[in-house]
Amino acid sequence: MREIVRPVTAALSVACLAIAMTAASNSGAFAQAQQQMAPAAKQPAPAAQAAAPAQDQAPPIKQIALTDKQIDGAIAAAKEMDPITAKLSQDAKPDPKVVAQLEAIAKKNGFASYDDYNSVVDNISLVLGGFDPQTKKYIGPEAVVKAQIAQVQADKKMSAKDKKDALADLNEALKSPPPAVENKGNIDLVTKSYDKLMEEFGGSDDN
Repeated sequence: MREIVRPVTAALSVACLAIAMTAASNSGAFAQAQQQMAPAAKQPAPAAQAAAPAQDQAPPIKQIALTDKQIDGAIAAAKEMDPITAKLSQDAKPDPKVVAQLEAIAKKNGFASYDDYNSVVDNISLVLGGFDPQTKKYIGPEAVVKAQIAQVQADKKMSAKDKKDALADLNEALKSPPPAVENKGNIDLVTKSYDKLMEEFGGSDDN
């Protein structure tokens, strides 16, 4: 359920990278909820689907200057939303009761609405997509992809087919980079909470 950039050890990891490269919000559960209840929002849900070229005509992210309070609120809200959104079927119609629950959780954690929460998560994810998971430093999404390409090329355990597919996906990702982070202060804020953000929005398959 957590999907963000992580070291490539298999072709599936490339799918996770593709999510970051399309600047998607990076929580899998958040993806399901957005697809159902916020059709205009961007997220391509499961990692398997994320490997497809970024042709989903997603609207551009509205970039905002993040605050520590918003980041803490997003982490707290996501923890509460996960059990709810994990049960959602992507093909199901929006359930007013679920929408109301998500709205209530968002407001409880300091957001004006669920859409406001989504906007903050989008901006967090945009920054996370440019982090080197090894050094936990921001290097930019293009550099991340190039590092992933080098890892795939050097991987002796991947099958020839998986390696070919992974490299194709990564090279495709390079052609559709996410927008540059406009608010540079967001990078410092995400860096401070990097481990917590990765635990909630990426890098862990626990849920």
